[in-house]
Order: sequence, then C-alpha cells, then structure tokens
Amino acid sequence: MKTGRRFLFVTPPLAGHVNPAGAVARALLARGHDVAWTGPESALRRLLGDGVTVYPTGMRPYGGQRDRGARALRSLWEGFVLPFARFTRPAVARAVAAYRPDVVAVDQHALAGALVATAEGLPWASLAPQSMELTEPLRALPRVDAWIRANLAALWCEAGLPAHEYVDPRFSPYLVLGFTTPALTGPAPFPPHYALVGPALDHDRPDQPDFPWAALDPRRRLVLVTMGTLAEDVAREFYPRLVSALAPLGDRVQAVVAAAPHTVPDPPPHVLVVPRAPVLELLPRVGAVICHAGLNTVCEALAHGIPLVMAPIKHDQPVTAAQVVAAGAAGGPPAAGPRGPGPPAPRPGAPAAPPSGGAAARVAESFAAAGGAAAAATHLERLARP
Repeated sequence: MKTGRRFLFVTPPLAGHVNPAGAVARALLARGHDVAWTGPESALRRLLGDGVTVYPTGMRPYGGQRDRGARALRSLWEGFVLPFARFTRPAVARAVAAYRPDVVAVDQHALAGALVATAEGLPWASLAPQSMELTEPLRALPRVDAWIRANLAALWCEAGLPAHEYVDPRFSPYLVLGFTTPALTGPAPFPPHYALVGPALDHDRPDQPDFPWAALDPRRRLVLVTMGTLAEDVAREFYPRLVSALAPLGDRVQAVVAAAPHTVPDPPPHVLVVPRAPVLELLPRVGAVICHAGLNTVCEALAHGIPLVMAPIKHDQPVTAAQVVAAGAAGGPPAAGPRGPGPPAPRPGAPAAPPSGGAAARVAESFAAAGGAAAAATHLERLARP
C-alpha cells in the first residue's frame, strides 16, 4: 500500500519562484511522495525538466516589466499577479480535480492556487520566495496596502468564496514557508504557523547552462554579477558603468557577468560575459557578488558566506537590500532605491562601509540551521491529511 502523499505546486513561470519550489518538490519525491505542478507548461518544463507531471494552464503576455518605483509595484499587480490569477484559476481547478492532492503548495504570486484550494476544502501552504509578501513592508504605505487588499478581496469574491470567510490568499492560515531566516529579516513577529526555513538550494536543477570553466583564472579574485531574469531593459544601463568600474582591476579581479552578450559590448579580457551562469556551482569560487538584491541570489550568496554589493531595481529588491545592509553583509556604494534614477555601478573608492564576511558567515550559519528544502518538505508532510 502506497504511503506517500500527493502535493500539487502552483507557481508563476519565473526562475526565482520555481527554483526554491523545485528544490522542495525534489525533497518530497526523495521521501516517496508524489508531486505535480500546474502552470505554464513550457516554462515549467524548461526549469524543472521533462520528467515532471504538469497540468498546463496556458500562458498569456503580461505587461509592466519596464516600470520602476511605485509604478513598478502597481504594474506588478495590475499587469501580472491579478490577471495571472484570473487567467489560470479555471485550469488550476481542473488540475486539483484531476490530481486530487493532499496539499496544495502555492507561491504567493500564484493566487489561483489559494483560491481553488480554499474552495475545495484542501489544506494549502504559502511559499514566500520574496521579501515583499513575507515581511509586509507595505504596511508603512497604507494607501498602497489598502489598494492591494481590496483587489485581493475582489478576487476572493470572483472565485465564489463567501466574503465573511475571507482569508488573504498570500498567507495561508495553515502554513507559510519563507525561504529566509530571522538573521536576514530581523526579529519580525511572525505567527506560529510561519516557518522560515532558509534558502532551498538544490544542485540538481535540470536547467543548468553550459559554462566555460577553463576560462576562469585562479590567480584572480572572482566576482559574479547578475541582475536577474526580468531586468534586462534596466540593467543594460548598468553594465557599461560596471565595465568601466572593473576595467582598472584586471590585474587582480576577474568578473563573470550573467547577461545577454549584446548588453555588454566590448568587455575587457578579464570580464567574462555569459547568457546564463551556473550560480550554485560558481559560488564556492566567488569572492563577492554584485546583484539586483533578488532574494534568491542574495540567499544563494549568503549561504556560501559571500558578501554582496547590491543595486536594487524594483519590487521587493530594495526591501531585501535593506535587510542585507542591516545584517552587515553588504558593501559598495549606496544602491538606488525604488525611486532612484537607475542602478549605480560600484566605483573603486566610493564611500561605503566594507562588506563583512563575518556577517555573511553568520547569516550562512542561520541558513544551514534552518534546514532549507528538507525542512520545508517536513512541514508540508505534517500538513498532509492523515
């Protein structure tokens, strides 16, 4: 008799959301459970491999990715989160009916999963791969917060759920899994059903890119530069300044820049530009990471005890950057906030506190103690119906 449980994962088709969920899913599979996914099939298979079970939702174009500042936050919800929930909800309902999961694991930006699980009376867990929806910094902006909450309440009613039973679909009343720890978030008063498990890292990701390992020079310090998967239009302003800053450091620094080659024209010999980088495999060799302060990149670097230089662009990135600075694990010039004119390149000699490897190591220790993907899998097992 099979003793494993059935877990359905609902995520948006974005690497920063799928990668931590994928690590948790593989931990569940290793324990004998059954796992399926629902979402845009081609994107999920590219990130997870062809062997996974996917109930497709289809995909439609979403807008607003070029916006910055407060407009970027509004367009994230108007241009992606809300229409994605409305578009995918019928397909998610079909997936739940066909797969009959014991637990639904729902990314905080894949709201259809929470709505359908609630309608079907299924226990569901929220997956929080970003800082914005976990630490709720928008409480300091009550008008913005109220606008988001009003839209969420409208979604709830559109799904046919009773208004008097409303639950914020970003936060499961059963279990919220945060891929960070209090060493980074600070001592926030999280409810008892929140579990901060640290980053869910997994070296078995099926989408690892080819990389010119022979081009690395062990005599020079290695710096990894990545501005994320959604920021090319903004980051292309950043790369020329980055290359100018790195140009005089060729005798002691080598940089790997993960970017479309056309956005970094004519790089000097010590700047290696690749379309995609095998980040987890590179990090043991890296001395510093320059990034956009996306939570996945930040936690992957800090899990290896590597300090960061950050240029946050939008969404939750300024929030995450502030957390890293407060933890003492960041250095370099001040990063542009959500209203800044653009992400600054690090400049030799710019006034800033040096990054602390000791602080990064302390955060890394907290990540290791939290348990990562294995701990998340244990929490989901406990949530599964007996």
